[in-house]
Amino acid sequence: MTSTTSLMKIGLCAALAVATIRFEPTNAAELPTLVLSIKGHKLTAEIAATNETRMTGLMHRFSLKPDHGMLFVFREPQQQAFWMKNTYVALSIAYIDDKGRVVNIEDMAPQTENTHPSNGPALYALEMKKDWFKERGIEAGAAVEGLNKAPRASE
Repeated sequence: MTSTTSLMKIGLCAALAVATIRFEPTNAAELPTLVLSIKGHKLTAEIAATNETRMTGLMHRFSLKPDHGMLFVFREPQQQAFWMKNTYVALSIAYIDDKGRVVNIEDMAPQTENTHPSNGPALYALEMKKDWFKERGIEAGAAVEGLNKAPRASE
């Protein structure tokens, strides 16, 4: 009887481990990072430069470190739009053109499917914790420094 109980416990533990692995969000440490600066304010951005990383973005995360966000890199400048499905942190998004200038900034509420479009062609989108840009006086037209070190979109 003891061996059957032990096997059942081992099986249950294995099943829980598989379930945990299957549903755990993407490990942020796997993405490359880049230090950027806007109006003298430094930030660290994880880079999303593939279809998969752009589609996942900051989904399934419950917090962001101070002055950390995500930079989405696209193949070419074009109209962009983001939503917040499965995203638990309130965010602000800055759309950035191919010259490194902020096109517009939008605030986005968690777990919504409302789209937040760019006001023109954007080569990048930078997501930060909600009000990060506002608290630093960053508005449309601001230059983002360090984008020249960002990898090109691979897809």
